[in-house]
Amino acid sequence: MPPHPPSSPRAWSWYPSRSLRWRIAGLVAAATCVTVIVLEILVDRASHAFTLEQSRSVTMLTLDRAAVSYSRTGLVAGTGAELDATAVPGKLRALVRQGRQGTQYTDGPDGPAMWAARPAGTRTLSVRHSLRTTLGDLEGFNRSILRAGLLTILVVLPPIWLVTGEMSRRLRTAAGTARRIAAGDLDARISAMPRPFDEIAEISGAVDSMAASLQARLRSEQRFTADVAHELRTPLMGLVTAAELLPDGEAERYVRDRVRALCALVEDLLEISRLDAGVERADPQHCALVPLLEETVERVAVPATVLVGGPTNPADVRVWTDPRRLERIVANLVVNAHRHGRPPVTVTVGVDADTGVPTVSVRDRGPGFPTGLLDDGPQRFRTGARERGKGHGLGLTIALGQTHVIGATLTFGNAPDGEGAVALVRLPRGPAADPIRD
Repeated sequence: MPPHPPSSPRAWSWYPSRSLRWRIAGLVAAATCVTVIVLEILVDRASHAFTLEQSRSVTMLTLDRAAVSYSRTGLVAGTGAELDATAVPGKLRALVRQGRQGTQYTDGPDGPAMWAARPAGTRTLSVRHSLRTTLGDLEGFNRSILRAGLLTILVVLPPIWLVTGEMSRRLRTAAGTARRIAAGDLDARISAMPRPFDEIAEISGAVDSMAASLQARLRSEQRFTADVAHELRTPLMGLVTAAELLPDGEAERYVRDRVRALCALVEDLLEISRLDAGVERADPQHCALVPLLEETVERVAVPATVLVGGPTNPADVRVWTDPRRLERIVANLVVNAHRHGRPPVTVTVGVDADTGVPTVSVRDRGPGFPTGLLDDGPQRFRTGARERGKGHGLGLTIALGQTHVIGATLTFGNAPDGEGAVALVRLPRGPAADPIRD
């Protein structure tokens, strides 16, 4: 099964609002702010309650002293009390009329204050204790807590930013290496130094271990495929020779047909083993694209039509590629379209509207590619769906491998109208790979 194509750069671009560094820094800042706010609320409430309780005690003590002085001398001067003060709060005044004493907190135009009052014969003896300075100091203390919280954030965030930056870099390195492995680069490794109690180092080591195990298994599979193909060549040559010696007849034709199919399968296996081993190298040269495709279709000997999209003159389109490998790709796609789809089969030459690179598409009018192939790519020895016919599934795998060798891309899809499968080859773009006009 071929690897999934790597995601586009845009899909993996860096979003500051989503990165681990920003999330941790934001979480620390938010936690600090919440802590400061909760602390300020608790301190403010406790301090305010303590201040009122202390003020109530002081005010009542002053009132008691003034009452003693008034009962002895009939005077309240110098005691801090006042007789029949007009500013005594109404609730407290009503309490005195009942012959009781008490206190009341007010916050009026003159500022916050604690009042205490009691009856003095037929008169009202009261004391007012201003809390403007005390509560002002309390507000200043609350502002100090806010400033301390802000200073804590400014002090804590830089080291957290540095630490999380290193964590983010290591995680991105691990993610990038994993994507390279998924794209087929089994030699990619993170090579992180082991560290005790370091989860990121454990993840990196696990990714490297997974890549090494996967690489070993794939190489074992490749060696097995290559060995089987090579071992089958010798007896196959004997079968070919023996088939040639058979007398003409239906049995002879059937045996030769099966021997040819078996030879083709062995050659496909050998080609896949070379592609898997990465020993194939392209031999690019300038070539006329449309005549090359016409010769390929003619050589395949199956009905197919070569079309040119747009006003381009077919005789003028030339590309820089390996013609032998491009023939192999297109031939496999055309044969697959005939084997698993329905005619007519068309080979269309065009130019990608977004990138301007030359393209070659092969389309049939059959049931289309199965969902498994569209999601996971072609898989050897699997055709994906019963309605796509029978076969060993190596043709598309070889075509995909050869496109990688020549630097092209091969994508599979179904026609928008729902009739037929479409295989699209985008030829490589570069200084020597752009279409050349004669």
